[in-house]
Amino acid sequence: MKGSGFIELLNPKSDYVFKRIFGHSGNEEITKNFLQAITNEKIEKIELNCNPITEKNLLDDKVGILDIKAKLNDNTNCNIEMQVIDRRNIEKRILFYWSKLYTSGINEGKDYTKLKKAIVILIVDYNLEKLKDIEKYLTKWKIIEEENRKIILTNDLEIFIIEARKAKKHNCKTELDKWLKFINNPKENVDMGNKEIKKAKEVLEEISQDENERYLAELREKYIMDQKAIEGAGYDKGVKAGIEQKQIEIAKKMKKLGSDIDFIVKATELTAEEIKKL
Repeated sequence: MKGSGFIELLNPKSDYVFKRIFGHSGNEEITKNFLQAITNEKIEKIELNCNPITEKNLLDDKVGILDIKAKLNDNTNCNIEMQVIDRRNIEKRILFYWSKLYTSGINEGKDYTKLKKAIVILIVDYNLEKLKDIEKYLTKWKIIEEENRKIILTNDLEIFIIEARKAKKHNCKTELDKWLKFINNPKENVDMGNKEIKKAKEVLEEISQDENERYLAELREKYIMDQKAIEGAGYDKGVKAGIEQKQIEIAKKMKKLGSDIDFIVKATELTAEEIKKL
């Protein structure tokens, strides 16, 4: 196997790559160590909901497609998401995640005492406008009384927000600092004192050398870039031409891997005739 110095490492902040590292079966110890660094709580047991990622998932932006779901210590449900596009609706998105997570597994009128604690962890690759005056990159949110701010209504709700860009300003003193250093710049040497970060780097190197994994990561990356372009300055002719060229490149790769023509049409919005000519 080639070392990381001889390969182009995929970006851990790509939601596909992030899920491939932290939400993949067999990587539970990696995810457990990362979550302990975030929550500062001991996790004895972790179960990952390891749903397979399909090409359709990568070309879709429905809420929760590439998030990670985990059950902690048999009594806490956890949702983890990496987000790189600022849709300016993140507060509503977080609450939507939490509400679905909290009510999962119980129907209306059932025994509400069986509801499990729900934790939502959001990692963003941009700075949130509402948090611009907070220097620290990790914030923890609960429901508190407006005047008696130390009184917490319930411990069943916890929301953690990590602004990855802010973390670049911090020295690697804490375990979470070290994790964010890896996520922000995996090319740098990882702290050998944390075996799970080292293992995460090895997983990243393995998938970076796998042709199919690279294809899937690049497919998702191009989709995200297209979304950024569309939501940027405007959908002008130059942007449209660039997106069409990327769709052609995606279609070529999908054809090479044997994807069905009808599926490529749906994924790229090119016509069947255009695809057959590629």
